[in-house]
Amino acid sequence: MPKTESNLIERTKVRASDILQATVPAERVIQGVSLALRAKRLVGGDKPLVFKEQPIPDPADVPLERIDVSNPFMNRQGQWYPYFKRLREEAPVHYQADSPFGPFWSITRYADIQAVDSNPDDFSAEPFIVLGPPPFNAEMFIAMDPPKHDVQRRAVQGVVAPRNLREMESLIRERVQDVLDNLPTDRPFDWVERVSKEITGRMLATLLDFPYEQRHKLTYWSDTISGSADATGGTTHQDDVFPAAQELARSFTALWHDKAARRAAGEPDGFDLITLMQTSEDTKDLIKKPFEFLGNLTLLIVGGNDTTRNSMSGGVLALNRFPDEFEKLKADPKLIPNMVSEIIRWQTPLAYMRRVATRDLHFRGQFIRKGDPILMWYASGNRDEAKFEDADRLIIDRKNARNHMSFGFGVHRCMGNRLAEMQLRILWEELLERFDRIEVVGEPGYVQSNFVKGYSDMQVQLTPKPEREQEPVRVEATSGA
Repeated sequence: MPKTESNLIERTKVRASDILQATVPAERVIQGVSLALRAKRLVGGDKPLVFKEQPIPDPADVPLERIDVSNPFMNRQGQWYPYFKRLREEAPVHYQADSPFGPFWSITRYADIQAVDSNPDDFSAEPFIVLGPPPFNAEMFIAMDPPKHDVQRRAVQGVVAPRNLREMESLIRERVQDVLDNLPTDRPFDWVERVSKEITGRMLATLLDFPYEQRHKLTYWSDTISGSADATGGTTHQDDVFPAAQELARSFTALWHDKAARRAAGEPDGFDLITLMQTSEDTKDLIKKPFEFLGNLTLLIVGGNDTTRNSMSGGVLALNRFPDEFEKLKADPKLIPNMVSEIIRWQTPLAYMRRVATRDLHFRGQFIRKGDPILMWYASGNRDEAKFEDADRLIIDRKNARNHMSFGFGVHRCMGNRLAEMQLRILWEELLERFDRIEVVGEPGYVQSNFVKGYSDMQVQLTPKPEREQEPVRVEATSGA
């Protein structure tokens, strides 16, 4: 077929897709995809992945070529770091030919990860950034290459501009104070549910101008969509992902139109993410492209949820495992900003990002073919002894803590990194004001995932400072701007 004819057919397909997306509501598009995938499973006999936990052997007992760090139980069983340590030492660019998700390369040293992440020409972020295919191909700017990535990111990054962050700080502090002042001190409680999820849910509702009393839906949607078994080895079945995605699409479509109507009636523009998208020339018609609309909202929700939430829990666990560091912190609270960076390094809330080779190339002595998936294991790079001395320890005054790679490098560096740091800093400032001890009781529960390094539950017992023991408990706010 002549090239001009082929290009014409491709352009026609793109136009047809644009017309379809512009005329069919997002939730109906998702419903159609769900039905199509279900029919495909019935006809083709395809079965979604289901993971059953088995004891993971010591890494020294596994042949190098059989090491598979995509196992979603690695973190729960305490094996992630021993396996990565072996890969860094013996096969820093490692090929796994036969994982449940298909073949992939693992990049495990800090310098190598930085080299890949900073080179979007050879290592593409498209079409998705997790190991397995997501349940639906929603387009999001983190899984786009320049220049499209730059355009869509630019439309929303104003919400975390320095001026906005300064204006948000008092609101964040008020909401953190409200959460902490309503915690029990006479019994253990679930820190993940009462603190980490609650604070992040409140901030997500603020950033998105989402109904505050429905904020818990945001973390539910995030957990359900990011927990797909086929994509990350999680526990969410496809049949559960699609109803959550439909509800998300329906809610935010209604929010988009409501906000547009209010703005048309003269309401001043806010600095929330929906308004920023509506007022940008590049994204003002995003509602007409359901997959991009849904994809970017999912990105903003998951990105605003997992990093902050799991660092809030991980910091408490880390300071329990290294109690001398907590005493150091109480003696010198000025260490909090540096400690926040160290907590994010130690925790690494998202374990990796996926890239795809755009051409055949040689990298660190290995031949990588065009189209090969490549995982940049941030969780390994952040424990690389060549970069961080005594890397497995939490050291709150570590000199190079800010050099962690949890936020990535280059064009895809996390847009909300300063907001995440601010939330964590405020949390620890307020915790030190109130409590002498923050004790983890028993072992925490871990999320089943090869992507999210998170906690499902964590029992914590608080000991208030003597001067605060007689203070009355405040009543939790149920609404607010």
